[in-house]
Amino acid sequence: MSIKISETLTFECETGNYHTFCPISCVAWLYQKIEDSFFSVVGTKTCGYFLQNALGVMIFAEPRYAMAELEEGDISAQLNDYQELKRLCLQIKKDRNPSVIIWIGTRTTEIIKMDLEGMAPKLENEIEIPIIVARANGLDYAFTQGEDTVLAAMAHRCPEQEISIENGRKNENRSIEKLFSFLPIETEKEIKRPVINSTNKTPLVLFGPLPSTVASQPSLELSRQSINVSGWLPAQRYTDLPILGSNVYVCGVNPFLSRTATTLMRRRKCKLIGAPFPIGPDGTRAWIEEICSAFGIKTQGLEEREQQVWESLRNYLDLIRGKSVFFMGDNLLEISLARFLIRCGMIVYEIGIPYMDKRYQAAELALSQTTCKKMCIPMPRIVEKPDNYNQIQRMRELQPDLAITGMAHANPSEARGINTKWSVEFTFAQIHGFTNAKDVLELVTRPLRRNNNLENLGWTDLVKER
Repeated sequence: MSIKISETLTFECETGNYHTFCPISCVAWLYQKIEDSFFSVVGTKTCGYFLQNALGVMIFAEPRYAMAELEEGDISAQLNDYQELKRLCLQIKKDRNPSVIIWIGTRTTEIIKMDLEGMAPKLENEIEIPIIVARANGLDYAFTQGEDTVLAAMAHRCPEQEISIENGRKNENRSIEKLFSFLPIETEKEIKRPVINSTNKTPLVLFGPLPSTVASQPSLELSRQSINVSGWLPAQRYTDLPILGSNVYVCGVNPFLSRTATTLMRRRKCKLIGAPFPIGPDGTRAWIEEICSAFGIKTQGLEEREQQVWESLRNYLDLIRGKSVFFMGDNLLEISLARFLIRCGMIVYEIGIPYMDKRYQAAELALSQTTCKKMCIPMPRIVEKPDNYNQIQRMRELQPDLAITGMAHANPSEARGINTKWSVEFTFAQIHGFTNAKDVLELVTRPLRRNNNLENLGWTDLVKER
């Protein structure tokens, strides 16, 4: 879908590095979505320490991941990488027996040119478990782009749609067997095949790893418009990956999945629906409308549904209306969050973002422009790959009521009298769809409500708690 962006919309690009979480942290939420998966991160002890801290809060959930730690012998090519990875994968198979093992390549594997893609096919035939390779190094990718590389790699493993009027079900089931083509026939027969819904004439696959409780909401909203979601990428189980092909429509739920979208279009020949992202009532409504438009369906009761949600947010809107916010740039959700907050009545001084694919986010940018016009304010400046030093200077001059920052800049900004909210919290929170709009504003207003409470108590000199 082609969407024209106004020529008045300008982008600035600075020369800053990615001041974000390492993208290997995507393991923290992907393992929860893909229940029968196991992640093996190939990196150094530093990577292990990082994941140990990042996943430390989830220790009771038993995160399914392991570290293949590279020693000096690995880096100097004195050890056999294949044998070491084989030993680790056999141990994983013995202890966990997952349906798929996902190798996460870190920056060290890039530097020493470790051929993970070459070793994976041979090893998966030996151990009889699919192995997917995804590069998630912090040299090339920002925080949430680790998820993007995993989903793009997984898209290649989705069964292929082979449409035939007489034998459609037979061909589709045959394509599912390609997922397990390396397994013995006896094992292959034991695999439970997903039921093909013959009434779903035009398949729609949504991509983005939302928790099951959240994913059910957009599916329900679309079903109210007579649209059935035929599958999700990733699926809750690897064995239930959606069927892809030239007759399949796909639509993303997150703005940082541009590589996955490109893979689905170019390699799997799917039809991409260019839509804003379902964050906030306005974004959710626009997302549903674009999907309905692609299917030639006129929406029913969507405007009333959006209005009901806005009414339920009235208390939050009264608190943030007229307040200013500054996005430093961290998780690539900044454009969508800024658009929603502008619609809520906030003033956005600047939108910093580590990376942005203007084609994939074209619909979101167009909606942002429409929102600014509706609210009678100019479009905020968008700074890609911001230089942190210059950005901090701008923020100190503007003195916003709230700054949404990476964790590294939060405490220094608080010490200088600027309220902050960690951007990573929006990554892990449930923020998609109509019903979760409240959770977005709950996060945004928490620092403001905290300060109001302190002022009412006369404790303005207290050290601000996070």
